[in-house]
Amino acid sequence: MAHAHDSSSVSPIARAFVEARRQGRALPVYPGVEPTSLADAYAIQDDAIGLSTDRIVGWKLGRVPPPYDARFGAGRLAGPIFAAELQEAAEATFPVIEGGFAAVEAEYVLVLGDDAPDRAGWTADTVGDLVSDMRIGMEIAGSPFPGINDHGPAVTASDFGNNQGLILGPSIPDWRGRLSDLTCRMEIDGVEVGHGGAATVPGGPLDSLAFLLNLLHARGRALTAGQLVSTGAATGVHRIFAAQSCVADFGPDGALSARAVAWGTDG
Repeated sequence: MAHAHDSSSVSPIARAFVEARRQGRALPVYPGVEPTSLADAYAIQDDAIGLSTDRIVGWKLGRVPPPYDARFGAGRLAGPIFAAELQEAAEATFPVIEGGFAAVEAEYVLVLGDDAPDRAGWTADTVGDLVSDMRIGMEIAGSPFPGINDHGPAVTASDFGNNQGLILGPSIPDWRGRLSDLTCRMEIDGVEVGHGGAATVPGGPLDSLAFLLNLLHARGRALTAGQLVSTGAATGVHRIFAAQSCVADFGPDGALSARAVAWGTDG
């Protein structure tokens, strides 16, 4: 059924991604002409947000690796995290779209204590007062398009930044004093697939927040108190398939377990 905001000006790419996500249906090829700039990608993402009925509870950040970072003028990309896809649980399940893409990432998640002033020029040194907490987390990356990460950052950003949810764990005590020492590891089906820490995130988690605030200001969006910022993959991006299980282990700060299930089943 068409909604009032489904005007002809809405990107057909955005509509295709939103519908495919709703139906749990893979898109074997990119549904249109691939965006060639991050500005074009975020225009598609904004249209998709407009088609979504869910509330944004936070944002994920992903790294834009060389040589793309120089070509696209950014070292990171961002995508929204929706309320229906946020889970606070030590053990969780999440759906994967057969024929699409799914991955898990160990993340350090910042919690905003205050509404962020709407301005540009944020740096890692100026965002600290906005943050009330840091928690352990696991990003569920996912897209109906299996090649979401294979065509450069603009394609990735165009479909919600390849986000399909966030599993949120407990707070990290004294995180500000421990940032350089925080470590974590990821296992899939009992095998370690990556390890790293807060220092693995380029510039650190607070630099991720600064990037996001500057980006959202440019997009006419705001970051508000209570919202979550998943600051980037600390151990890498780890592909996962239905029936596989994973553990993001943050050592003394806790662990999160999750199981991937086929979309449309309860596992």
